[in-house]
Amino acid sequence: MEAATRNHFFNHGKPEANPQETANCHWCQIRSFATHKALPITIVNETGDGAVLPQNFRFIDHSIVADGVPVAEDSFRAGCDCADDEDCMYSTCQCLDEMAPDSDDDDDDDGGARSTALPPRKRFAYHSHGAKAGMLRSRILQSREPIYECHTGCSCSARCPNRVVERGRTVPLQIFRTEDRGWGVRCPVDIKQGQFVDRYLGEIITSAEAQRRRDASTIARRKDVYLFALDKFWDPDSPDPLLAADPVEVDGEYMSGPTRFVNHSCEPNMRIFARVGDHADKHIHDLALFAIQDIPKGEELTFDYVDGLEEMQGDAHDPSKMKDMTKCLCGTRRCRGFLW
Repeated sequence: MEAATRNHFFNHGKPEANPQETANCHWCQIRSFATHKALPITIVNETGDGAVLPQNFRFIDHSIVADGVPVAEDSFRAGCDCADDEDCMYSTCQCLDEMAPDSDDDDDDDGGARSTALPPRKRFAYHSHGAKAGMLRSRILQSREPIYECHTGCSCSARCPNRVVERGRTVPLQIFRTEDRGWGVRCPVDIKQGQFVDRYLGEIITSAEAQRRRDASTIARRKDVYLFALDKFWDPDSPDPLLAADPVEVDGEYMSGPTRFVNHSCEPNMRIFARVGDHADKHIHDLALFAIQDIPKGEELTFDYVDGLEEMQGDAHDPSKMKDMTKCLCGTRRCRGFLW
């Protein structure tokens, strides 16, 4: 990594340093994050190929809404008015109005049989006590249900148990060079099943702009590695014009966080969940990555780029379509052979 670090360690801070080079330095971008000291992002290349991250890539710690993307008016924004943070776990919290209620056989972390004197059954997505506090409950983890959280517009505090994604990444991450799949991401500490890892960030653009970028890409299929449609709540018949319009997309190719470098796997250890804060912004929901199994430190982090699109699996066995598909290199036992 000498070529990538030379400018940072020998030139930055000097009067003759090029301001543009300083602004484009990945190390400076990472070190500017408020979480850097406690939860650093590191970059290593031990393969000997001398590769560095793309020079035109910029690290960001929040998504950037591009011009032309519609946003909700302030008059439509609202948060919960829970008097106590603990109330944000139950159906009385307005943020949970659209969360599916728990079934009688769902797991619960309080232990023991319920007394009729206890508060209403929990409705939020997380365990609330013990070693699993803040981790997704089994019902949610095994589904593709969206997650609804409290947010900055709510009366509850920043310590509210229903603000897991809101509080941000809680583990350090390392971007590393793989032997055969470019860059990848791993974590230097153990990650537990159900634990929030990080969000997928990028530039939020209109569907028309996303298609323009696909068309302009030298390899259009490669562009789809970085574009993710925020279509979880898209409904052309919705009375909400923001949800009825073509869904916006997140482009992480040129600006994103470390998860931009997470590789695909047909047998992944993470999954993306749609996370909603203010309900007025459902069309610009977060893409939150959670561990769907225990992940030992140092193991590569992966997710399925086409999770939920089972109909594409049949295409991998259709010779007429295989020639136009992107080959999968995950190498797992359940590899489908192609991405799309």
